[in-house]
Amino acid sequence: MTGRPLVVVGDSLLDVDIEGTAERLSPEAPVPVVDITRRWHRPGGAGLAALLAAESCSDVILVTAVAPDDAGGVLLDLLHGKVDVRALPLRGGTPCKTRISAAQPMLRLDSGDGLAEATALPAGVVEALAGAGAILVSDYGRGMTAIRGLRECLTRLAGRVPVVWDPHPAGTTPVRGCRLATPNAVEAQRFSRSPDPDEQGLRLCAQWHADAVAVTRGDRGATLTLSRSQRTSVVPLLDRQPGPPLAAARPDTCGAGDQFAAAATSALLDGADVEVAVRAAVARAADYVRAGAAAAFSTESTAHGVGRSPARDRADSGSHVLTAPPRGREAALRLAAQLRRSGGRLVATGGCFDLLHPGHVDLLERARGLGEALIVCLNSDASVRRTKGPGRPLVSQDDRARVLNALAAVDGVVIFDEPSPAALLADLRPNIWVKGEDYHNRPMPEAEVVRRHGGEVVLLPLVRGHSTTRLVHAASMSRPARLHDEPVPVTHQEAQ
Repeated sequence: MTGRPLVVVGDSLLDVDIEGTAERLSPEAPVPVVDITRRWHRPGGAGLAALLAAESCSDVILVTAVAPDDAGGVLLDLLHGKVDVRALPLRGGTPCKTRISAAQPMLRLDSGDGLAEATALPAGVVEALAGAGAILVSDYGRGMTAIRGLRECLTRLAGRVPVVWDPHPAGTTPVRGCRLATPNAVEAQRFSRSPDPDEQGLRLCAQWHADAVAVTRGDRGATLTLSRSQRTSVVPLLDRQPGPPLAAARPDTCGAGDQFAAAATSALLDGADVEVAVRAAVARAADYVRAGAAAAFSTESTAHGVGRSPARDRADSGSHVLTAPPRGREAALRLAAQLRRSGGRLVATGGCFDLLHPGHVDLLERARGLGEALIVCLNSDASVRRTKGPGRPLVSQDDRARVLNALAAVDGVVIFDEPSPAALLADLRPNIWVKGEDYHNRPMPEAEVVRRHGGEVVLLPLVRGHSTTRLVHAASMSRPARLHDEPVPVTHQEAQ
């Protein structure tokens, strides 16, 4: 690490996601009526790239143009405290993309005609660029990269520090001497006027006078061309997760290109060569998509404007800030990916948690103390019946999940239906998997999965005299449960 900041230069947008339900048609036209339930805001364009860079770099400066309108104010609020914004004037309205969905995407609305003004660079911008350890240019075609003084400054710096250029069809040509350019497959074909992936990189290296070009190709990874050796190679997506590949899952890929470019720039800042940086960027982009993409960086709006994420309110002060309320599998995967990016430790535990009692609470609180977040893998109703018989569970899976989510120690709950949580743990990749001490010298099928992904298994003592089985037995005998009797032999499943 150089100790110098990563500087992002480019056009910022405001992204808005509106979620709702559509259960009727409008009387004015045969179109669905969407009843809005939630509205989320997040930075887009260079703003999102800067947020993503800040996940791995402690010092990120964003040089962008901002309009003095409501949308511009929301954008600055979303970035406040995370990146250092050095603003240039924006002529016109803040560009805003609004996506509307009701169970599925329905409509996108684009507004805001703002363009960066061709103005002299403020002293704060010149200072930021001069002190940069690496620079990411995030061009979204809104005029930032057309500012003459900025282009001249970037051209001078390209010979001294790594400059990564993420181009746009409506933007400008990258300056000479960029360490890496990162067009996507559609952009590469358009810029190079060639359908051949190998030919595209060679042409663009020559056309842009770039050291290297990495063409991103979604679930197929990236094609990397090095100018000096005239060599083109494929950097594949190493799918370390079980189940269908990204292409089959049809995931949200919004912002994946920004994540790729930000990760590559961060790696170059740390001293990696281009090939290592591109391999790291492919892996980070894949993790980003699996974790829910840009949705993980959204903040829910309130009647008073942009509110705080519930998970952020619950997070401890410090570097491990969670940006989305972890509810369900997708949100838990987002949380896991966020902690991996920030260096935090994810703890997971599992069980039935039928009739929650002090033994459960003690285990969960001690498990949470081992890391920055705790995910509970909860047996489904069907899974409990297979283990304990038709009379269990006493409490439905949704109600059990709701009670667990209300505990301060729990950061998320995921229900699984398989005999073992192994498949879920392969997705979550926790740093620590917690079980009761009664599992000492007993088979634990999921332990191999946890260790395979670099995690460890920790066995915690169980509180004596507490079990759901004891409570059920006491109730059936029509007498008060004596929770502090000497314990009777119970299995770990019964204890949970």
